[in-house]
Amino acid sequence: MDPRSTLTALAAAALLASAATTTASAATAPVSKPRITAHFDLAAAQQPENITLGADGSAYLTLSFARQIARVDPSGRTHVLATLPAPAEADTPNLGKAFIGGIARAHDGTFYVTYATGTADLTGIWSVGPGARPHRIAALPADGLPNGLALDDRTGRLYVTDSVHGVVYRASVHGGTAAVWAGGDALKPSSFAGGNGVRLHDGAVWTTNADKGTVLRIPVTAQGSAGRIQVRATGLPSIDDFAFTGRGDTLLAARNDDEVDLIHPDGSHTAVLTAADGLQTPTSVAVRRGTVYVPSAAYLTNEDPNLLKAHLGR
Repeated sequence: MDPRSTLTALAAAALLASAATTTASAATAPVSKPRITAHFDLAAAQQPENITLGADGSAYLTLSFARQIARVDPSGRTHVLATLPAPAEADTPNLGKAFIGGIARAHDGTFYVTYATGTADLTGIWSVGPGARPHRIAALPADGLPNGLALDDRTGRLYVTDSVHGVVYRASVHGGTAAVWAGGDALKPSSFAGGNGVRLHDGAVWTTNADKGTVLRIPVTAQGSAGRIQVRATGLPSIDDFAFTGRGDTLLAARNDDEVDLIHPDGSHTAVLTAADGLQTPTSVAVRRGTVYVPSAAYLTNEDPNLLKAHLGR
């Protein structure tokens, strides 16, 4: 090889190494070592919206516009587990096309997901048991946008946010009628989407309002009804779903503007992951045994829907 070519190659290698180091160090403590572990097929509308985790480190995802539930195994391979039926003609509010949103997994391996189509026959909460076909267990209003979902495995209750109507529904895993459990201005949208992500934590239902950039806590009373809505954090535009870190009320929240923020119990927050780490419209977060999982749907970038993993330190 010509010496000048060798020097050029070495310089290029050094530049690439420097770029890799810069990307790897873009995360902010206590999050570190971000890496993309899976890429999805944008042409096939495989855009990950929500996530739950298995004991072996597998990530179970809803692929929103593909209408799929998928498993990403620890090696990064994607396996489609189920596909929900397509509507004859989707007319989903805000979106115009069928949308599979939140996901929760029960101890027996059954998945529960939200599905919005703009049609009365399909919109609602769906169940997919091991080896079973997907079926709807509770209808929800076709003119709404059911989005986030949380499962109380102890009571068998499901909590679902509606981003258009600005309410939280509650339903049973055994089916039946879903009822409005909580509502109010704090959950309402101001332009596009109100109540969004939802999690159960320490005797309360926690949720976000994407338009208002807030984190909300709704106590569950002794009678099971919704207590007064408390605003726990503000100034978080385009906030989506989130996960608690295992340290009290501290949480990590995905923002559609290519950030994941660490939010402290006092409401203060700091960006810990950004587009420099590979985020492409992140939609949700999961945390397990010191590992952070962040799906990116690429809704706004239209480039690289992916799954990012990172280390969560103390």
